[in-house]
Amino acid sequence: MTFNSLILIWFDNNQRNLPWRDQSDPYKIWLSEIILQQTRVAQGINYYLNFVATYPQIQDLAAASEQEVLRLWQGLGYYSRARNLHATAQFIVENLDGKFPDNYKDLLKLKGIGPYTAAAIASIAFNETVSAIDGNVFRVFARYFNLHLDISESKTRNYFFELGNKIIDRERPGDFNQAVMELGATVCLPVNPKCELCPVNDSCEARAKKTIQELPIKTKKTKVSHRYFHFMEISDGENYLMTKREGKDVWKNLFTFPLIETSENESLPASFASEFKFEKTHEEIHVLSHQKLNISFWKTKMELGELKRFSEKLDAGVYSLSELDELPLPRPIEKYLNERF
Repeated sequence: MTFNSLILIWFDNNQRNLPWRDQSDPYKIWLSEIILQQTRVAQGINYYLNFVATYPQIQDLAAASEQEVLRLWQGLGYYSRARNLHATAQFIVENLDGKFPDNYKDLLKLKGIGPYTAAAIASIAFNETVSAIDGNVFRVFARYFNLHLDISESKTRNYFFELGNKIIDRERPGDFNQAVMELGATVCLPVNPKCELCPVNDSCEARAKKTIQELPIKTKKTKVSHRYFHFMEISDGENYLMTKREGKDVWKNLFTFPLIETSENESLPASFASEFKFEKTHEEIHVLSHQKLNISFWKTKMELGELKRFSEKLDAGVYSLSELDELPLPRPIEKYLNERF
């Protein structure tokens, strides 16, 4: 039997029961794919179910405010995904009569949709024979065909895409793409792969040549920058100062305590420390994909009138505890508030 036949038979009998499967609604397929970028399936399921329950149709998502979408996304990280999700929903409703493009080429034109997501939607929702290449597929193809190519290079990505287009099942392209991804996620694991359970282990070239642990090859490493954040919890005991993050930095359009960033792991700058008595309450390290954030939390208390005057100095808003519950917050702030209250 061929690679296609074996992997599809395996998929039919072993695929996980996931809420976005067994349907062809491009909206829900798109939603699931965006959520699962940089997110484990176990974590993503509840977010997907909450989004579908809150915004059952793309028109519902488009009609929501960005703040509401970010609040529902809270905890998933990589918030540009949520902002792009919302912007694309509005574009589709306003410019495409609420209907997704039905092909890979046009899907690629949408904000936040790259080659992999476009191929996943096109193949699963519209049965287009286009290969969806994600990290799992890289691993399966690299091992099965024993390909010692650097997957961090764009030319290698193009090679794998063309390879996938050659071998994709013409009758069931969406199922084929999902089958390869499922195999990589559950059997052809990065470490300790379960080769004995693999439906194509007899013809796997890397297994025959004992090169499984070497593949796939990825030489380009992400450079991580170190940053030092000082969050200031400023309140009268019932109301708190919060600022909205803007620009192109981390946590865009999310709300945090007023923040001062220093170049090194210093104390709170004297200009603030001398004006009010700030007490350090907590320290933690928060790791993002390209950044390591060294975070310190400081708190001080003042009267409401003084709080309002200070809010102008910091370009911050005054929010009650109940109002904080409605704001989209980055994970460190959410965690801090949950532990404090």
